[in-house]
Amino acid sequence: MDELQAKLQAELDKFKAVEKEYHKAVSQRQVLDGQLHENTGVKQELDLLKDDGEVYKLIGPVLVKQDLTEAKQNVAKRMDYIKGELKRFDDLIASLDSKQEQYKEKLSKLQVQFQQEQVKAAVKA
Repeated sequence: MDELQAKLQAELDKFKAVEKEYHKAVSQRQVLDGQLHENTGVKQELDLLKDDGEVYKLIGPVLVKQDLTEAKQNVAKRMDYIKGELKRFDDLIASLDSKQEQYKEKLSKLQVQFQQEQVKAAVKA
């Protein structure tokens, strides 16, 4: 019975670790989603500018003039990168979700076994 209890605790610890990793990934994905939204707004603003429009980039405490085409390319690259990271986190979250379900099933089976062992021990006593 102690062996079963130890196995149950080990599986519970694994489940908690996966659950923690899952919540961390969801949180990081939300940050990326916010960044994508912000960059989408920047892209829309840049698209409103005429070709001779002026764009400034904040570097430290200084505003530095930047070429409009270069600014648009930088935002597009940043958005592509963020979209790639979002895809990676979506895959990670799906994988962790699957692992959580597997641990839930294992834990459920082990709990049933543990309860059966407790009943057997109580009957013998």
